[in-house]
Amino acid sequence: MKQISTKLMSAAGVIALVACTGSGADAGSVASAGTQAGEARSISAAEKRQGAEAHPQLLEEFGGAYTGPQVGYVVNVGQKIAVQSGLGNARSDFTVTLLNSPVNNAFAIPGGYVYLTRQLMALMNDEAEMAGVLGHEVGHVAARHSEKRQKAATRNSILGILGQIGSQVLLGDSAIGRLGQEVFGTGSQLLTLKYSRKQEYEADDLGIRYLASAGYDPQALSTMLYSLAAQSAIDARAAGRDARSAPEWSSTHPDPARRVSRAATIASKLQKSGGVRNRDQFLQSLDGILYGDDPKQGVIEGNNFLHPDLRLKFTLPSGFSMQNGARAVSIVGSGGQGQFTTGAYNGNMTAYIDAAFNGIAGEGKSISHGAIERTTVNGLPASYAIARVDSSNGPVDVTVFAYEFSKSSAYHFATIAPAGRASVFSPMYQSMNRLSGAQAAAIKPRKVDVVTVKSGDTISSLSSRMAYTSYQQDRFLVLNRLNANDGLRAGQQVKIITY
Repeated sequence: MKQISTKLMSAAGVIALVACTGSGADAGSVASAGTQAGEARSISAAEKRQGAEAHPQLLEEFGGAYTGPQVGYVVNVGQKIAVQSGLGNARSDFTVTLLNSPVNNAFAIPGGYVYLTRQLMALMNDEAEMAGVLGHEVGHVAARHSEKRQKAATRNSILGILGQIGSQVLLGDSAIGRLGQEVFGTGSQLLTLKYSRKQEYEADDLGIRYLASAGYDPQALSTMLYSLAAQSAIDARAAGRDARSAPEWSSTHPDPARRVSRAATIASKLQKSGGVRNRDQFLQSLDGILYGDDPKQGVIEGNNFLHPDLRLKFTLPSGFSMQNGARAVSIVGSGGQGQFTTGAYNGNMTAYIDAAFNGIAGEGKSISHGAIERTTVNGLPASYAIARVDSSNGPVDVTVFAYEFSKSSAYHFATIAPAGRASVFSPMYQSMNRLSGAQAAAIKPRKVDVVTVKSGDTISSLSSRMAYTSYQQDRFLVLNRLNANDGLRAGQQVKIITY
């Protein structure tokens, strides 16, 4: 969250690498994967327009484009693998973006836009694994899985199974209305719905085929999936201490081990051995990449959000999770949802809160709210108001709770909860506080440090250098695709996470 606004992503056609549930599918054969997937032979003008419109909104939602030296390398590999799809002028038609996001994810949207997070890149151990992930995404585009998925979702009328709060909340296509759609699966999340198992397998098959035709080791997708399954296991063990909520590539697949073995079997039919991995060049390029949260956008520590530049912190109520974007922190739980955001402030808090409600309502609309109440939270002047609004599933309470940090800066929560239950967010409102200079200075960025193993170095000694207080060895092993009983040799390059 660099500079927060109330604008939310409402992009169409996101093809996420979250894995899927759904009907099973036979592994089939790579030779027939194109036919099975119904591969497109070109990217249409309509798809290009759709992608171009969605692209800036996706950048805003997922931390923005990363600007490190790794960008050119990722783009080159992505376009190289895209050529293997045979989609028109694939190299020039595909836009590959490295995202400044601390979650393990990759996705694509119609029009040839493919995205990889720096966090997922850091989990990889060679160029072939990166090409495999990008090839999987290109496969989704080639198979037009997004279009098929959206049609299926429409047929299934997922609006009827959203549960607590209706999807068409508030006043239609409003900012917080779109938030409700995203969180409960009808806005951007409709577009990142889990694929059917068959579609995931088709994208795996196509990605493996693209790897082989580009001269890479086709086993690379399998080894990448193995690392992802291992990382998911660590995440599961740490669950409950981290309130981050974000789609992760394959972590929710119903059977990650099955997917790993299946990809390995398919790859073995294409190429018995050999193929480029390009580990040395990959690690050289990866060295120094930002890892985890970017302090310039704020950091998530357990249920706490801390922003060293804005000098603020707050804590989520139990049962809620958050996702930090380039311009907002999105909050969701079984009892409601919301955002932490900001707006223009000139010292008039009444005008600020009125503008916040109008921003929620959307252009040309307004929300009539109750009286603005004044209070103080941890020494900060604060004001709030509540509006009762009808939604498709009944009345909801919309709250704007704002804080004055200076005569020219204010921040606020905009939340929505079932009528009469707005108090579920009260602990969060009361947790807002300033960060001291020392607290802000203590928040440091992490990075990937590629080091050369020296004589006497062990997994234990290198793991102790990881910039974490828990699961140091587990993190080191997964990061380097190693087992605890593996030996290290002098001269070998490995990754550690440092400040």
